Amino acid sequence: MRVRKHTCDCMATIYELCYAGGLLFIRRTIRELDSRVAHETDRLITVRMEDLWMRLILGQAR
Repeated sequence: MRVRKHTCDCMATIYELCYAGGLLFIRRTIRELDSRVAHETDRLITVRMEDLWMRLILGQAR
């Protein structure tokens, strides 16, 4: 798995656009006190996931 893009890690919630096995997915990591909780989207083809990534960054997706 490789991280292709990411948001600033200065915030409590970090988003990463990850690549693995020819597919992309988004990982959201929430840092609280001394713990980290990560959630991942389903893996999708590049075109669909890059569109979702852009909407997420622009605040148009949740």
